[in-house]
Amino acid sequence: MPSRTIARAVALRLASLVGLMFVPAALVAAWLGALAGTLAALLIALLVIGLDTAALVRMLNWLRLPQRGNLPSAPGLWSEVYYRSARQLRLWEMRLHREEEKLRRFIEALQASPNGVMLIDAQGQIDWCNATAAAHFGLDAARDLRQHAVHLIRNPEFFAYMAAKRFEEPLLLRRTGAYGTFLLNVQVIPYGEGDKLLISRDVTQVERTEAMRRDFVANVSHEIKTPLTVIAGFVESLRTLDFSNEERERVLVLMQEQSDRMRQLVEDLLTLAHLEGDPHQPAEEVVDMEQMVARLAMEARALSGGRHRIEAMADPGSLRGARGELASAFTNLVTNAVRYTPAGGEVRMSWRVRESESGEPICEFSVTDSGIGIAPEHISRLTERFYRVDRGRSRDSGGTGLGLAIVKHVLMRHQAELRVASTPGKGSTFTARLPAQRLVRRRQAVEAA
Repeated sequence: MPSRTIARAVALRLASLVGLMFVPAALVAAWLGALAGTLAALLIALLVIGLDTAALVRMLNWLRLPQRGNLPSAPGLWSEVYYRSARQLRLWEMRLHREEEKLRRFIEALQASPNGVMLIDAQGQIDWCNATAAAHFGLDAARDLRQHAVHLIRNPEFFAYMAAKRFEEPLLLRRTGAYGTFLLNVQVIPYGEGDKLLISRDVTQVERTEAMRRDFVANVSHEIKTPLTVIAGFVESLRTLDFSNEERERVLVLMQEQSDRMRQLVEDLLTLAHLEGDPHQPAEEVVDMEQMVARLAMEARALSGGRHRIEAMADPGSLRGARGELASAFTNLVTNAVRYTPAGGEVRMSWRVRESESGEPICEFSVTDSGIGIAPEHISRLTERFYRVDRGRSRDSGGTGLGLAIVKHVLMRHQAELRVASTPGKGSTFTARLPAQRLVRRRQAVEAA
């Protein structure tokens, strides 16, 4: 309310009070005498005070339980007071509603955070935590409020971390939950007067990825170091020793083999990096599977050198996909079968298109061998990079340890899956099952050609 308006209202109120009190009192005094005029003035003053008191009581009662539609009515200055009070109250309610809405949205954001958030007071009690923090530490977000955090998070490392009050570095905690063991990164940030903000983050996948990176670097280094050591030894021998022509030829052949091995390793690494880093879908080419199986059989016979029985069977049909990627994946499956099957064994490859029980077509490329087989505990890890069931035998066979990893990524890019069935000592079957929508009918294949 502007000061000029307030001054005007006060002046009017004083003028009305003077008029109510002194004018009637003066008239009574002139008519009945001074004593009667004074009594009249006192009675009028008491009446005015009573009316103001009643208006004040009505206002206090309204302020205890304000109702916008039930604003008290009063004449003069009190009407302005009621109006201004009601408007100020509405402004405070609007401001309070805005702040409550901000707080609600802030809490919703914290609840949606993938990180755990916990507020701890100066006494170490939990003021609030979001659902993620409750899941990380096995808490009940409602029941465990006002409980000591170190009593609920029973971990000696966490107790020591909180007691030391050195929060510059985060703490790594290994926890066990409903879905197994996981690793938490816990960071405590002091604020206010002794209060603390605890942020927890699940870094299980990050640590697993870092471990895989370390293993990958170590494996690549080891795989390259072995042929380099062999080549370096032969080079030193050729420089310092006298060899006959036959011995020199034998050494050069061995050096060539080790060089080829390193070249193959580099090529497989580049292929794997391309498959993992390429965000685009594979090319939509029409791949004639009968021709591909025939070519794979020729390559298998060349690799076998007559030491195995190679059989191939293909149903009519074509696939839509990246010809080069599919050829690389299927070649790896056939090559592995030949390498890990002893002489005199059998390798069979097939391309089949059949109907499932629901009538949907099923397309499968499978390779079956009568080789050494694979123990069940190794099957789930076969597609890991550089994973070898028998390291010595795998290296002697000429493999790089990346073939099945390449197969896995090629099939993933074609929405396919790899199935492995094996019996130690009897052989294995690797089956690439491709989705029915990639099957090209004969008419479609002719039109595409």
